[in-house]
Amino acid sequence: MGATRAPLIQRPEGLYCPGGDFHIDPTQPVDRALITHAHADHARAGHGAVLATRQTLDLMAIRYGEDFTASRQIAEGRMRIGEAEVSFHPAGHILGSAQIAVQAGGPRVTVSGDYARVANPSCAPWEPVPCDIFVTEATFGLPVFHHPDPATETQKLLASVAAFPERAHIVGAYSLGKSQRVMMLLREAGWDGPIYIHGSLERLSAYHIAEGVPLGDLRPATDNSLKKADFAGQIVIAPPSVFESTWAQRFPDPVLAFASGWMSVRARARQRGVELPLVISDHVDWADLTRTITELDPAETWVTHGREDAVIRWCELQGRAARPLHLAGYEDEAE
Repeated sequence: MGATRAPLIQRPEGLYCPGGDFHIDPTQPVDRALITHAHADHARAGHGAVLATRQTLDLMAIRYGEDFTASRQIAEGRMRIGEAEVSFHPAGHILGSAQIAVQAGGPRVTVSGDYARVANPSCAPWEPVPCDIFVTEATFGLPVFHHPDPATETQKLLASVAAFPERAHIVGAYSLGKSQRVMMLLREAGWDGPIYIHGSLERLSAYHIAEGVPLGDLRPATDNSLKKADFAGQIVIAPPSVFESTWAQRFPDPVLAFASGWMSVRARARQRGVELPLVISDHVDWADLTRTITELDPAETWVTHGREDAVIRWCELQGRAARPLHLAGYEDEAE
């Protein structure tokens, strides 16, 4: 990295900016952290100070409590931190998600965090950020991953509901981001009935509504006034962990669905007992990942948390400089 005078270096905690004395998405508590988004593999409690978008800070407070950090600051415009200039730009991943651009007298680096190029009605769209060094995730960084149109996957769910009106449909979707995206996809597809939700989704979904995301009629799935038969023909959204619990037994002969980019891997669907896999991802697939690198045309690409080798090899074949970061501690909560 010294040859390019990059403003970021690797430390055990994650990417570190010496000029600004801060880390980006550190995996361990640090004095000053810049956070791309509120998923737990990127946003952890216990830092001395946190700089992030307003929505990310709000979501972290909901998840970890108001005292998740000693000090918090909302990212607005271009900011000077020590010798570094930083700015936050939409990533299209979840509500409040951002790419972080950093410059400290040399090359400009964009740390993309997790990002997506497809339309996501529950958050702001991805924004291209010109840079000399692009740090990209590679969650689905293999040529086999080509995510279908999420509207088509949503129609698969609605077709199943129509075909099995005597059964409930439980959609496994992570509580922050994916659940609210599935709700919005259902609304856009014309589902105007209630959507029943697991308790872990209530506060996060209420926050999305308060932020102007029209999730529609949401009702608690644990309403004791309802009988099992009342859920026939209904859609329930819950964390995937309910598949292995007795919680799902409250619903009539449930169809287990799972909204995830990993559902294109049939073995994963079988392992989870998923009857209706829905390939809905909040990450770039291979085509969008390589398209992004091509369009941004950075002098160097750094690849992290995912299928790094395939992306590095693709860059080499394209005559592009690239290197793996091998950052540890990212559990990919968003899928």
